[in-house]
Amino acid sequence: MKNKLTNRDKQAQETKRKLMKSAHHVFLQNGFEKTTISQIIKNAGVGYGTAYVYFKNKHELFITVMEEVMQDFFKVANQEFRPATPEEACSRIKNQVRDYMSLAIKHRPIMKVVKDAIGSSEEIETEWGNIRNEFIQGITTDIKHSQDKQLVNTAFNPFITAKNWYYMNEMFMWELVDADNNENLELIVQQLSLFYTSALYGVSDS
Repeated sequence: MKNKLTNRDKQAQETKRKLMKSAHHVFLQNGFEKTTISQIIKNAGVGYGTAYVYFKNKHELFITVMEEVMQDFFKVANQEFRPATPEEACSRIKNQVRDYMSLAIKHRPIMKVVKDAIGSSEEIETEWGNIRNEFIQGITTDIKHSQDKQLVNTAFNPFITAKNWYYMNEMFMWELVDADNNENLELIVQQLSLFYTSALYGVSDS
């Protein structure tokens, strides 16, 4: 039987929730560089000293905000990938690309802040590298599975191929984040998927 949360635990959770909500709002409003931890604390309406129990600085707080947003992306990336045929693999890959890019559009305002933060904070850049590596490892696993099922030529190095595939997706993700419209979404999805699946699975129309 799980222990019930004490009043102190509940209060701590509520304080952290307020800080997270406030941080998301203030970072969106001011951008990463112009945001201060004091602004976030004031907006959250929590005690100044209390806030530092949970986050030592704005960098650490932004990393938590960034990780929370990226959970949506990981839900797409971590979908079970066990195709039985090349055609099934290609269909799933194309859908994943579309879902991934659509999330970039959905979260465009905060992802713009993420992009700026990566370029101005070593801590955030390091954490983005960890996020990137997690995606690459997942793709590597999927490629290995396809090779085990003899759907993909074993001449492809799974890790190098996965890394190449991820970086292409990230590049176009940032392009969509920076755009003022979504008109290139389907073209990007179609061309990215075609490039990748025709090389790995030999399917010319994904």
